[in-house]
Amino acid sequence: MTYALPIKTALIIFPFLSIFITIPYIIYEYHHYGSINKLRTLIVYSFILYLMTMYFLVILPLPTKEEVINMKATTPQLIPLTFIKDIFEDITSLKQFSIIKILTMSSVYTVIFNVIMFMPLGIYLRYYYKCSLKKTVLLSFLISLFFELTQLTGLYYIYPKAYRTFDVDDLLINTLGGLLGYLIIKPMQKYLPTREDIDNKSLKEGKNVSSLRRITLFLGDIFTYSLITLLVSFLINNKYINILLAVLYYIIIPYLNHNQTIFGKIINVSLEVPNQRLLKITLRTIFIYLYYYGIIHIVIHLEVLLAKNIPSYISLIISLNTALIFLIFYIYSIIKVLKNKQLLYDKVLNIKYVSTIKSNNVE
Repeated sequence: MTYALPIKTALIIFPFLSIFITIPYIIYEYHHYGSINKLRTLIVYSFILYLMTMYFLVILPLPTKEEVINMKATTPQLIPLTFIKDIFEDITSLKQFSIIKILTMSSVYTVIFNVIMFMPLGIYLRYYYKCSLKKTVLLSFLISLFFELTQLTGLYYIYPKAYRTFDVDDLLINTLGGLLGYLIIKPMQKYLPTREDIDNKSLKEGKNVSSLRRITLFLGDIFTYSLITLLVSFLINNKYINILLAVLYYIIIPYLNHNQTIFGKIINVSLEVPNQRLLKITLRTIFIYLYYYGIIHIVIHLEVLLAKNIPSYISLIISLNTALIFLIFYIYSIIKVLKNKQLLYDKVLNIKYVSTIKSNNVE
């Protein structure tokens, strides 16, 4: 059996899977901790990659349906500890005793591989997910059972019959691997930061609103508002509905909800508005509209009108210069956000981002 293909496949697919899980992960982290901890991110993403690799090791390489049809029907191996008998028979059949020969026998290296494959599971479950011994053993068994049923059903009946053998010994060996992982990590844990350490550090960092959190809030608000507008538009056909919903989402809800939008509530970000809240929230909303859309929209319309009365090459020069000015302006704004500085409209109105994450667990 070759192990290179499943591992290579997992490494190729993982970056694409990361695209889909990163946004929910960011939102989850900001909701619970207010920050994204690098060590936690490494642990979670490596765990996902590990599970993917294990799964691909179970199902790959995929045969064609014709190949499966022509295969001899596999019989499930339901007698426990048969692997011990197989190893004993292989060893006794050796003409010359050799550790290397024993380790390279399929009956031996398959068992060793299955144990090693599940050891990281026990490590992850105990170290990060804080599972007990019983829970680790149970989860190791259930994941192994899921893999064996995947084989038994021919990849959930995609294939007409099983193309790999269901083996009850694999359940025992894989569960043993999870148990060994659980035991091995114990002496190492004193040298590693605990889950509580990671959580507390995340909560401490979450007391400040980072630049990435501000960007997440900005994009999350646009997405939430757009989704609400789309859903309401199906029910109400009114040309002013977008404006009414914008006022509701960006002005009324924050005014009534401690200066938080719906998405701001999710990721625990609020605005600090010292006085005249309604006026300043309203002005801020107008400024944001002009800042990112309104001004450039007006300029484009003016250029279209001018283009009717001036030569085309002059119109083109004006358009290119305008585009360059706006490009520089937006790059400058992005740099300000990445440096976590106030943008012009927030500075004028004396508005700041504040974190509302509950940090009662922080020491």
